[in-house]
Amino acid sequence: MEKYLEISQEVKNALKNGEAVVALESTIISHGMPYPQNVETALQVKKIIRDSGAIPATIAILKGKLKVGLTEEEIDYLGSKGQDCIKTSRRDLPFIIAKGLDGATTVASTMIIAAMAGIKVFATGGIGGVHRGAETTMDISADLEELGQTNVAVVCAGAKSILDIGLTLEYLETKGVPVVGYQTSELPAFYTRKSGFSVDYKIDTPLEIAESLKAKWDLNLKGGVVIANPIPEEYQMDYDAITNAIKELDEKGIKGKESTPFLLGKVKELTGGDSLNSNIQLVFNNAKLGAEIAIEYAKLTK
Repeated sequence: MEKYLEISQEVKNALKNGEAVVALESTIISHGMPYPQNVETALQVKKIIRDSGAIPATIAILKGKLKVGLTEEEIDYLGSKGQDCIKTSRRDLPFIIAKGLDGATTVASTMIIAAMAGIKVFATGGIGGVHRGAETTMDISADLEELGQTNVAVVCAGAKSILDIGLTLEYLETKGVPVVGYQTSELPAFYTRKSGFSVDYKIDTPLEIAESLKAKWDLNLKGGVVIANPIPEEYQMDYDAITNAIKELDEKGIKGKESTPFLLGKVKELTGGDSLNSNIQLVFNNAKLGAEIAIEYAKLTK
């Protein structure tokens, strides 16, 4: 495994000592935001996790190496390269590695690499899911499959607004993946706190979440947990802007991995740039909660 996986000394020491570590993805850096805001956001997320008492571990693939715990220089490299960096999910990993390429990790591939390193908590923006019309297109994110088999908890702002949220929840139920609402009974939908769909469990404290994670994995119940953390109320978006962006997405026939970048760009345009700040703030919010959960989990497993 050492041939492929490179863990920073800081993260390695933290894991060895049973300290709290929070995994972070890199697609949000390369594909989710423009440069230099992407780099500034990624560095601030790391600071939030540190200030909360945990160790951040940004994950990416650089020159064919699985990297856990990127340096500031590596984050800047990734951010400036932007969409020239390959968006990498489970299916892509062996080829990116074999060819010695740079890859930005999605939720699925970040979970895989985090699990390889021994990291149990991962903070991101929003998860992928079942796309609208999937009953004919079979367009279902690999994130859901990974959640069904990889023992990593994912702290997110719910399912992305572009998705068929009802079918996403049904799929997760089939895979045995619990969907937990942090201090909410309703699943948030990325930019908004509401979706019209209920979570499986409302849990009010990081300790209770950590206890549930420990019980799940102690019982050898494989797979992850979705921890849905609503965007702070003051930063949530006008739902009309989101629905208008989705309507244009349909009209242009944009599908698959191009959908999220288009949606983010269009909502930004329709809201005069407010969506970028909302995106940043929800990531900050998830990073803080991810750190709090990781700290409680580390205490329980020492």
